[in-house]
Amino acid sequence: MGCLTKSNKITRARAGDMGNNLFLRLEEVLGVRAGKARPLGGGCIGEVHSVDLENGDRVVVKVDRSSTPRLDVEGYMLQYLAGHSALPVPAVRHSSPGLLVMDFIEGDSRFGEVEQRHAAELLAALHEVRGETHGFERPTLIGALHQPNPPTDSWVAFFRDARLLYMADEALKERRLPREVHKRLRAFADRIGEFIEEPEYPSLLHGDVWTTNVLAHGGRITAFIDPAIYHGHPEIELAFTTLFGTFGPSFFKHYDDIRGIRPGFLEERRDIYNMYPLLVHVRLFGDSYLGGIDQTLRRLGF
Repeated sequence: MGCLTKSNKITRARAGDMGNNLFLRLEEVLGVRAGKARPLGGGCIGEVHSVDLENGDRVVVKVDRSSTPRLDVEGYMLQYLAGHSALPVPAVRHSSPGLLVMDFIEGDSRFGEVEQRHAAELLAALHEVRGETHGFERPTLIGALHQPNPPTDSWVAFFRDARLLYMADEALKERRLPREVHKRLRAFADRIGEFIEEPEYPSLLHGDVWTTNVLAHGGRITAFIDPAIYHGHPEIELAFTTLFGTFGPSFFKHYDDIRGIRPGFLEERRDIYNMYPLLVHVRLFGDSYLGGIDQTLRRLGF
């Protein structure tokens, strides 16, 4: 899952560092012996390793040793994207609550103009996949956090209740969000229909498109990883890519050429939608992410 503390750096490790029991488990579920393992930095959930198999394949292995492992949700989301879209994602070889095994995909998170144009084509195609309602058939995850997806006819209502207010309430419960900011968010939510629009239809979204969740190699995007899928307004996906500088003008120009971006998105709605991932990070990491929320609310008069 996407997490702002993660890194793509690969460090060396002895194969035994991953634990003999896990190597036996990999042999059991894959039918082939595991060889050299290297830890992959980052991730919000458990441990992540690159593992060379004795048949020459390489896989990524995620392990969640917590009391409530949920890696099967990530496996489900990757398989859903593979089965319902043309978005490139790693093939899932095994998925269970405590263990997820995927194909290793070559790539890094450096995007030039060519890669950004390709990313625009892939996300534009993803957003053409229609859902019957906003939300999803089951809850998903964003990072390590529960993400509710109640089927909702109105995008405005879904974003207000299942995204903005839900995460604000969760952050308040964890004493990460000041009550004064929570009160202002609720006041804004009461009038949110004045600021955001209904889309033509609910689009399938990756849900967590930030820099290290996209891999590129040889001038092409090779994979989108760590999804947080649901059906919703494509603008929230586009907004997320601007929050930490994932893509730039080349991406937006090409996406606009393909699907169109309505006026007012970059000027106002982008910052409204980015309050959701900022609230996710307030919930996870504390008040260092409050500045962007405060600035948006003040600019909107709240």
